[in-house]
Amino acid sequence: MLSTRLTNARILTMDPDRPVARELGIWRGRIVGLDEEVAALPARREVDLQGATVLPGFIDSHVHLAWTGFKAGTPSIAPCRSVEDVLAAVAEAVARTPEGGWTDLAGYDQRGLGRHLTAAELDTVSAGRKVFLMHDSGHGCMVNTAVLDLLPAELADGEGFLAEGAMGAARALRLPYSQQELADAIGVAARGCLAEGITGCAEAGIGGALFGHSPVELGAYQLASEEGKLPLRVQLMVSADRLRPVDAHRDDGIPRALDLGLRTGFGGDRLSVGALKIYTDGGMMARTAALSRPYEGLDHAGQLQEDAESLADTIVDGHLAGWQLAVHAIGDRAADVALDALERAQRLRPRPGARHRIEHAGLIRPDQLERLAGLGVTAVVQPNFLRYFGDDYAAVMGKERAPWLYRGRGFLDHGITLVGSSDRPVADGSPLRAIQFMVERASASGQVIGPDEGITVDEALRAYTVAGAFACHWEDRAGSLTPGRSADLVVLGDDPTGVDVSRIGDIDVVATFVDGRETEGGAL
Repeated sequence: MLSTRLTNARILTMDPDRPVARELGIWRGRIVGLDEEVAALPARREVDLQGATVLPGFIDSHVHLAWTGFKAGTPSIAPCRSVEDVLAAVAEAVARTPEGGWTDLAGYDQRGLGRHLTAAELDTVSAGRKVFLMHDSGHGCMVNTAVLDLLPAELADGEGFLAEGAMGAARALRLPYSQQELADAIGVAARGCLAEGITGCAEAGIGGALFGHSPVELGAYQLASEEGKLPLRVQLMVSADRLRPVDAHRDDGIPRALDLGLRTGFGGDRLSVGALKIYTDGGMMARTAALSRPYEGLDHAGQLQEDAESLADTIVDGHLAGWQLAVHAIGDRAADVALDALERAQRLRPRPGARHRIEHAGLIRPDQLERLAGLGVTAVVQPNFLRYFGDDYAAVMGKERAPWLYRGRGFLDHGITLVGSSDRPVADGSPLRAIQFMVERASASGQVIGPDEGITVDEALRAYTVAGAFACHWEDRAGSLTPGRSADLVVLGDDPTGVDVSRIGDIDVVATFVDGRETEGGAL
């Protein structure tokens, strides 16, 4: 007997052997069959979807769940459009902060203000508190003098804006969060994912200096799972700064590892360890993404997180230790560093099935496309970055480079696996809005950025289903509605392949199923 049969639906399976169906049967959390394979079987529950569209559950292959959850509960200065308004918002938050404590605010972005704030300006409203404004990119923060005074002199920028490693040092003054705080924040973010039709995601870096929240952060995800706050599949990327030298057997060829040799693939069906996350550069929003020539109108070209040789050594050591690698590289200079190191790693120990990933691949020159393809590297992009920040990014890249931003067609035409993701909370997390952008290439203002990089609706859907499963080594359980795989699916109020492209982002998510169970917020 089936546990559930979905009927009267337009089921887009993303399986080329059987692309469309009308009925789907579920038993013990898995898909039993389609149409005539299940039509005669009894079912405990039958759901008439009245013509709704069913797709495999979306996979968001690059998220920050804890950060998303914490940001949701943190006062934000994002609505403020002037320095005076920001200072007023800070003063209001300071008034609620115990004497000598920390005042945390989210939503800082100097672009909307026309310039960065200064520590001196924050001091005028700090009242002795330590003030920390998180930059929306996650690659910087704005602090007052009370925080600068706690940092080593070489890291303390007297103006108050701290980027990359200096930001990490400032964050370290506030850490760690407790596992319970983390589990609660993770739960908030997970529910948001489900509401958008996401049934699986990859957490992009736990335990590290830049985005980590605790040295025992993995345990917080276990706690969230035990408390029922993790109702979707989660794969955890581990920050590479958690590696340490090990005295493994010489035949293993492992110079650095996590304790006990933990690596990609450890864990269960719902919570597992994924790739090793390696940061090579910063972010385009904070102007710290490493470029091969300067930003338009600026006198600098961003920065690498470390010198290129040190970054390459980490990439090679992670490869030798058996990890899948997720290399953060937004700028084209950072991509060069990543590609050089990956080529070296594969020469030392060929691993053709490693499925190494470039996270973001924000600016990829034409000459870099064949190198990516030759290495079998997956490009994990964030289409909504251009939807919401595209006007700014195109301006700072200039006319020649703007068409290379967050490519689509260029990757696919070179045989590079294209994977969609959000990097939430940096940008809106909706897969449907991202899918619309991948086809239109239009920012929220209507500016078309790199029109030749547009792809088809089907290709964009695959980036959030089949390709996402491939990037996470989930292709045997997720990504398509194929008999035998997990019953992870999303019910939509309309068919993305049948409506005008401009309407895709506004399609309603009616219900989300994980392992055949309709999740919290379902409407069926």
